[in-house]
Amino acid sequence: MNWNLTPLELDALVLSLKVGVWTSVASVPFAIAVAWVLARKRFWGHGLLNAFVHLPLVVPPVVVGYVLLVTFGRTGAVGAWLYETLGITLAFDWKGAVVAAAVMAFPLMVRAMRLSLEAIDPGLEKAARTLGAKPARVFVTITLPLMLPGIVTGVVLAFARALGEFGATITFVSNIPGQTQTLPLALYNFTQVPGGEANAMRLAVLSIVVALGALLASEILARRVQRMTGGSA
Repeated sequence: MNWNLTPLELDALVLSLKVGVWTSVASVPFAIAVAWVLARKRFWGHGLLNAFVHLPLVVPPVVVGYVLLVTFGRTGAVGAWLYETLGITLAFDWKGAVVAAAVMAFPLMVRAMRLSLEAIDPGLEKAARTLGAKPARVFVTITLPLMLPGIVTGVVLAFARALGEFGATITFVSNIPGQTQTLPLALYNFTQVPGGEANAMRLAVLSIVVALGALLASEILARRVQRMTGGSA
């Protein structure tokens, strides 16, 4: 098998990595906030918020993509405002692929961070507060460092999930070579044309290798951070 990537395949690989990095980085602050609320607060609607956050895991990705298209499309409620006010268009653009991947990966990131947060002894935070530390300082100096293993795991899981995102992406931003075509979409194209089996297999192996590398990196980083902080992943 020829392992040299064509320019089109190379574009798909670069776009997939770009979408994965942006998805992981941009989602972190929101995921930390949601994980903290779900782990530390009890309020009316807690279960509803938890169900809403995890909804993308159980509904068909095409449904998520359609909802994004209706909401963030050029004539959608939010999309029209973004275009008229900021000149931003998400539908049929690589930035929309980031949004679609972020929505699908967000539950995994939140879950990893929440599990890490719940493993932290609340007594440490209470002790700091009784010594006069403000809640924000307690969070930054105690809670956040101890949940770093969960943050690292969540970021890498989101990255790996973004690399494999297909249904929501193709529905929201279509499958435009060089613009919105990620690795899964390019692979799908090759499966639809005669003689594309070798290209499809090459991209499938490449996707597996990249995702596996991300997961191994996550395991190594989480263990190193855990040893540094004395926390639990």
